[in-house]
Amino acid sequence: MTARVLVVDDILPNVKLLEAKLMAEYYEVVTALNGPEALKRVVEDNPDVVLLDVMMPGMDGFEVCRQIKANPLTAHVPVVMVTALTDVEDRVRGLENGADDFLSKPVNDVALMARVRSLVRLKMTVDEWRARESTATQLGVTDEASTVMAQPVDNAQILVLEDMAFDANKVVDAMARDNNHVTLVSNGMDALKEIAAKDFDLIFLSLNLKNEDGARFCAHLRSNERSRSTPIIMLGEETDLERIAHCLEIGAHDYLLRPLDRNEMLARCRTQIRRKRFQDRLRANYEISLSMALTDALTGLYNRRYFEVHMQKMLQSARENRKPLGFLYMDIDHFKAINDTYGHQVGDEILKGFSSRIKDAVRSFDLVARLGGEEFVAILPDTTPEVAYAVGERLRRVVADTPFPCSSAEGQLSITSSFGGVVLTGDALDNVAVTDVVQRADAQLYEAKHNGRNCVYFEGKGKL
Repeated sequence: MTARVLVVDDILPNVKLLEAKLMAEYYEVVTALNGPEALKRVVEDNPDVVLLDVMMPGMDGFEVCRQIKANPLTAHVPVVMVTALTDVEDRVRGLENGADDFLSKPVNDVALMARVRSLVRLKMTVDEWRARESTATQLGVTDEASTVMAQPVDNAQILVLEDMAFDANKVVDAMARDNNHVTLVSNGMDALKEIAAKDFDLIFLSLNLKNEDGARFCAHLRSNERSRSTPIIMLGEETDLERIAHCLEIGAHDYLLRPLDRNEMLARCRTQIRRKRFQDRLRANYEISLSMALTDALTGLYNRRYFEVHMQKMLQSARENRKPLGFLYMDIDHFKAINDTYGHQVGDEILKGFSSRIKDAVRSFDLVARLGGEEFVAILPDTTPEVAYAVGERLRRVVADTPFPCSSAEGQLSITSSFGGVVLTGDALDNVAVTDVVQRADAQLYEAKHNGRNCVYFEGKGKL
């Protein structure tokens, strides 16, 4: 996963140290030595994460963070404050100004990389929803969203899985200050029952349960459809840092170390509630507003109108961020023969089944659209050529390997599909139009159709 990290510190050796650590993990690093320069960089370079020193002359890190979060163009960018300050009051002040986390100097490498990877994944998801809402706004379907910091933090539904009564009561007491509704459980089975019964805005999960593995339960929550997008704050000991890093890797959002401080707990809770409500707002506003105007009635995929505007935005974003963009053009082999032999009802069933398989087989931030008839496209942002090749071949197998249930006499039909792909990188992104990309991918699809079908061709690569 490629990502750009902005490192801000007025001490050059500190900048160089963090830069070396991040580049060793293949992150792109940009730097700033003071607050005003950092604010300029965050707008111009569009980083995926900001690592921000607190103690800087002139404009300190708290003010830089506040201004980043106050700007609608940058408010969604995750900020991690890196500081030698250890007082809880300083952490709370940073969180109240919009920081997503604190890392203490000297920086623990495991904690640093786990936090960066976690926040990069989060930002990629938010970026995709922001791009989709921006597309809808341009089409006149919906209004612009407000910022993360503008979201309310009170009256949230919170689940607490903790079997130590003293700490459980601390959580309940802290949450009461925002009139949050707390459901307290002491084991995983009861937690799952509550999750099945209601939607939660946040889950506090202890790593130190007496009879269960908290890290394993965190993984289970991430695989559960009901809790997949619910923020999780881990509760642990200082000695649990490696396990906490693992939990961040598998989907936890934040953590608190014992002894739990009520003020810091509430500040971190508010951060997660704001973020979830912002994402929920983007998702709901987008889904409701676009369901009729910009989706294909038969398959539920995006239609040509939406695709053309969104693809233009993805090209512009890729140019600005200098990140690769993949594109797939695909269609169902011998689809006219299916309609002629079995009728249009069966043809429609095949189209719906094909759409469902393709959509389920791409990443959550990829976009699939139906251009018309049996022709479909997929936009693959931030995708290297190798990943794009793998995606194309995976989609081909998803279609070909399993027959499609339908109302034909046989009850199912085996079909295949052909794919043409293009991956744009570097200077190839400059001055390229949507129609150019479509035509280039269509040329590769033509090669696939005329060289046996049921195969994938990529520009510059040939048949996979």
